Amino acid sequence: MIREGRKVLVILALMLASAGAMRLGAGVGAAMAAGEAAAPTADAPVNCPAPPLAVAQALIEREARMAAREQAVEERFAALELAETAIQTRLAELQTAEESLSRLVTLADGAAEGDLDRLTAVYEAMKPSDAARLFAAMSSDFAAGFLGRMKPAAAAAILAGMPPDSAFAVSALIAGRNARAPTE
Repeated sequence: MIREGRKVLVILALMLASAGAMRLGAGVGAAMAAGEAAAPTADAPVNCPAPPLAVAQALIEREARMAAREQAVEERFAALELAETAIQTRLAELQTAEESLSRLVTLADGAAEGDLDRLTAVYEAMKPSDAARLFAAMSSDFAAGFLGRMKPAAAAAILAGMPPDSAFAVSALIAGRNARAPTE
């Protein structure tokens, strides 16, 4: 009888185990079916929960600051481009003005040099006694400038007709005019 009691217990245990397995199997199949339907695909976006209000506000503020910064950088870049264009235009104007001024200075120097050459020729053509009286009345610097440009024979005749102190002052200026010129 013990043997028959064991058989009954074994049969009863097997029945309980199979009933439990059937219950587990029925729930696993439904869970697996529900899991496959809920799994996100690569094409569908993942639904995230809404961020907390403070994080959302901080992100909005940061985006506004970045947009303002980007706008400021764009405005500064535009201002720099405008300034560069204005500088290039101004440089071109200055270069044109410099060339014009250079031509004008060259013309003025040439005209002044021409005037001095003509006046020197006039003094050389004068009688030495008349020219000596004019040179004696001039300042020594002015007279030395003309006498230094004249032919030596004409300058000597004029110096000979000048009073000795005026002739000496003019001669000293002519002699010392290039004394400080570099020799090397």
